Amino acid sequence: MTTNHIPSTQLDPITFEVLRRSFEYTCERMSLVLKKASFSPIIYDMVDFSNAIFDNNVELIGQTANCPVHIAAMHFSARASLEKFPVNELGPDDVIMLNDPYNGGTHTNDVTMTMPIFYDGELLGFAVSRAHWTDVGGGFDTHVIGEGLSLSPLMVYKGGEPNTDLINIIKNNSRTPHYVEGDIQAQMGALQAAKNELTRLADKYGIDVVRQGMRETLDYTQKMTKNAISQLPDGEYEASDYIESDGFTDDPVRIKIKLTVNGDRIGVDFTGSSPATIGPINSPYANTASAVYYSLKFFLNPEAPANAGMYRQIDINIPEGTWMNPTWPSPVLGCTTASSSKVTSAIWLALAEAIPDDIVAPTCSDANWYTASVTDPETNETHVFSDLPAGGWGGTPASDGMHVTMDPLGNCQNLPAEVAEVLFPVRHNGFEMRTDSAGAGRFRGGVGVRTEIEFLGRGELIWMESSRTLEGSPGVNGGLHSAQQRQLLKKTDGSLKTIGGVAEDGTWYPQMLGGIRFQPGESFVFESTGGGGWGNPFERDPELVAKDVREDIVSKEKAAHLYGVILTEDLEVDIEATKEKRKVTSNES
Repeated sequence: MTTNHIPSTQLDPITFEVLRRSFEYTCERMSLVLKKASFSPIIYDMVDFSNAIFDNNVELIGQTANCPVHIAAMHFSARASLEKFPVNELGPDDVIMLNDPYNGGTHTNDVTMTMPIFYDGELLGFAVSRAHWTDVGGGFDTHVIGEGLSLSPLMVYKGGEPNTDLINIIKNNSRTPHYVEGDIQAQMGALQAAKNELTRLADKYGIDVVRQGMRETLDYTQKMTKNAISQLPDGEYEASDYIESDGFTDDPVRIKIKLTVNGDRIGVDFTGSSPATIGPINSPYANTASAVYYSLKFFLNPEAPANAGMYRQIDINIPEGTWMNPTWPSPVLGCTTASSSKVTSAIWLALAEAIPDDIVAPTCSDANWYTASVTDPETNETHVFSDLPAGGWGGTPASDGMHVTMDPLGNCQNLPAEVAEVLFPVRHNGFEMRTDSAGAGRFRGGVGVRTEIEFLGRGELIWMESSRTLEGSPGVNGGLHSAQQRQLLKKTDGSLKTIGGVAEDGTWYPQMLGGIRFQPGESFVFESTGGGGWGNPFERDPELVAKDVREDIVSKEKAAHLYGVILTEDLEVDIEATKEKRKVTSNES
């Protein structure tokens, strides 16, 4: 039965909860369709995409747990699209596409499609789908145009009919044209799934009740966020982090954060951050704002529905001209991976001053995204593929950090070895947890990974962003840094050459890579880091340290040096020697 009246006050609790959960379910349906219909491994296997629905004011109503760095940036894309194509000029099944970093986008690989949803001729809301495409023709550059085809808002579907001229232009500017059309259709399918679900809701409850549900969902999250901020002690809390270089200079690029908690509002100020860089790590405003929102979400009632109601309580100041808010044509290729992860790290370090007993130590603070090409030695065909080697998360107030898990910026996955070897002329020769990569602490961080990919034909590392090559991820409350990250080239004779990070002789090589070539049989080796430690390592239970040694998470030598735990030849705790070691070390400190 359809109810068409406008609620006079508010929805009853059951109707509200059904609608609230339906908004989330709508986005889950979108993601299921996109994942199953897409052509690119980075979408269907690595899950580098996000889907969301917005109300008729372009406020985020529902989302899936895909890439947090996408979600809060997507409304910038949707609003930019609607500035170019006003709603009164749009019809059913019109879809607008963009990826312009300086017009609502982030980096050029993230392509956003926006579709209005009408019900009985009235605008109900918008469906938005963003996916990371394997290749849009760019690479490592000092100008944003060199990073690939940049599309300001353009109509890719009109009344459900594809703009074949636009699609052909995109295909002609990609090294993977065989993915493009299928991925566009998959994103269109996701948008249609949202239309179907919201139409079903309007059929059941009426458009006015659904709109009321959207308003109340936003207000509900705002109320929960206000309550969460009110639990934080008022004050100003500052922290900083950095990327070692932008790939063109050896100067560190710093992010400076000041959090101001005042009652039920929180301010985030980036004043003092480094100016825009020559290299491609700059972060457009939309990307930086999105990183702020998801970084705070972990500690501002994570149980609250994820929507724009949270944004209402957060004030953001990002000075223009800094690398956190650059102007055209600064390159931005690493913004979603390298840059946003440093926003998270800096915010969590600042929160460690406000809520030390509740904070989590920074993660590996990097997605370590790379894109490579390889030529098939038999057909001479060139393939392009990407991967996201994960690292460890930081220790928590109650537990150790997670091993080999994607940075908070995304719920993405690494490219499975089996898929890579079927689709591309490469061989995976190693994927193993990295001993001693976690930050030591009362609760240690999770460990990183060592991965090795052999090129069977001529290869090139088109682009890799990474960091943490000088001192790893910081700990909190007395916890220690994790290990350093490193990139290496393994020659056919088995010898290793450091191409990023600190070499065996102490030489440091900038970690932003591009144009590194590999001969057939040579391999790319990457060593990711773990998360930072939480608390004093000498307060860790010696039995847990012994267990870590037996599981190759910590070496016997580091157990003694970092934790003060002495083990027997059978890797059991030598209780008396451990007490003496910790006592002596504490006295020396």
